Amino acid sequence: MKKVGKFLFLVFLTLGAAFLASLAFPSRFLENGIPLLAFISLLPMFYVINKSSWWYTWFLGILYGFVFYLEYNFWLKTFHPLAILIAPVLESVQYLVLFPVLKSARSLFKKRYYLVQALFYSAYLYLTQQGFLAYPYGNLTAAIYEFTSFIQIVSITGIWGLGFLMVLPQTLLSEMLCERRVYRKDLAIISILLIVNECYGLTVLKYYRTKEPSDSVRIAAVQHNADTWKGGYYTYVENFHNLRDLTIEAMKENPDMVVWSETAFVPSVPWHEKYPSNSYTSALCDEFVNFGLTLGVPLITGNPEGVIKDESLPPFLDDGSWNWKTYNTVIHFADGSVQGTYRKQHLVPFTEHFPYEKQLPTVYRILKEHDYKWWETGTEAVVFKYKDLQFSTPICFEDTFGVLSAEFVKNGADMIINLSNDFWSQAVQAERQHMQLAAFRAIENRRPLLRSTNSGITCLVLPSGDIIDPLQPFTMTYHVYDVPVGQKESLTFYTRHPDLFGKLYLILSPILFIYGIFISIERKKREEFLALVSKYEHIFDSVDDRYEC
Repeated sequence: MKKVGKFLFLVFLTLGAAFLASLAFPSRFLENGIPLLAFISLLPMFYVINKSSWWYTWFLGILYGFVFYLEYNFWLKTFHPLAILIAPVLESVQYLVLFPVLKSARSLFKKRYYLVQALFYSAYLYLTQQGFLAYPYGNLTAAIYEFTSFIQIVSITGIWGLGFLMVLPQTLLSEMLCERRVYRKDLAIISILLIVNECYGLTVLKYYRTKEPSDSVRIAAVQHNADTWKGGYYTYVENFHNLRDLTIEAMKENPDMVVWSETAFVPSVPWHEKYPSNSYTSALCDEFVNFGLTLGVPLITGNPEGVIKDESLPPFLDDGSWNWKTYNTVIHFADGSVQGTYRKQHLVPFTEHFPYEKQLPTVYRILKEHDYKWWETGTEAVVFKYKDLQFSTPICFEDTFGVLSAEFVKNGADMIINLSNDFWSQAVQAERQHMQLAAFRAIENRRPLLRSTNSGITCLVLPSGDIIDPLQPFTMTYHVYDVPVGQKESLTFYTRHPDLFGKLYLILSPILFIYGIFISIERKKREEFLALVSKYEHIFDSVDDRYEC
């Protein structure tokens, strides 16, 4: 009964820990979340790991991962019934592995294992942003995006150094609670690290808030408040007319450029110019082109790009289908034609991309039956040019990955313009979570980030990390932003070495794990020897007798 009681207590504590962690972010209960919780929300999780037995650590990991993402990503249910299950299930599988790995640190190192746990957890955060299943949502650094002085370190370390700095005090407190001992020196050292980080942040923040930019550009971001995933000719027409009317209104403020959102204009302009399919769609594309001619400034907009799939076949097949493949793209439209195109490189897993048709045919069939739209994958980090300005346009989900924006800036981008569509979520919390993750790109690269969305959060993020003029979510409106350019001429350390700290965590973790196994074996041998000596010491009359024996 005592064991059952302990198990139920840990289950209850795990549920509470997962719920507490979700409250640090925008949630169904608190639209803005409680950012300060990010500094303590992992403490009960590490306490559970340290106190649980090996037999059910894996189960508690599954429980924690599932509950946290079920609550944190509650808005996924509005996208599709499958989505609210896919994300928590996949994340719970990851936590099934993570919990025993974190527990192994305590078994292998016995004392000051909190350092190893912090490293293992930080390596896990980096690992979750790699490959097909890469999913940055849930990273605790996002919760404190408004603590601008504290987060300035990301221009050196990326979010990985910041994350380690946030996890370390929590693993330390967890060890002290479990082992009932106080590490005064460790507390002092970590406190000094936090103070130094804050002082560095205040100094850098003052520099960027007072430094004059070498240039500025006026950009009109149009938020037309419509779900561009909903199809149909009349929907496309309505959306275009709303975008057009808002843009005409914005042009009264003399912007240098106009930006719409992801897939704002749906019929593929390049495809329908080459292969007109019907008079209605062709007329709509002509109307779009003629409108662009009247603007007098470049128009940056999301527009699906269709290209021939099989060069040996005509564009329209005998069975009525189209011989095409499509990309989720941004077009730079000026002077009545497409001046340049960027194809989305990092597609959303399952909903935009699933490359395992042969390996997982059942999953592939289920996804197809549920009408998921899949795109082809882009391969080039394009930098657009307008006069003396160079800019890049990561699409939606892409602005949550630091390495992608770093690649754009390395290629010469002076500014990052993100085009997003989060209308489908029907939740301000989802839009805020997305914006929280994206805001770090401006600090990492010391380049301004303009987010132009169809329903929120449309805003400007300065190189200092300050959020400028966020528009009201789910409203039809626009805003003309004066974007400063040239506050940082050279590349930051992070831009030159993107995700270096995350990679170091990933390299050091298995090395420490193997080292821990080695010292654990040596410790066990020593304990066995001391126990043997203690057991038989009384039979020897002198040290010499024992040595001789």
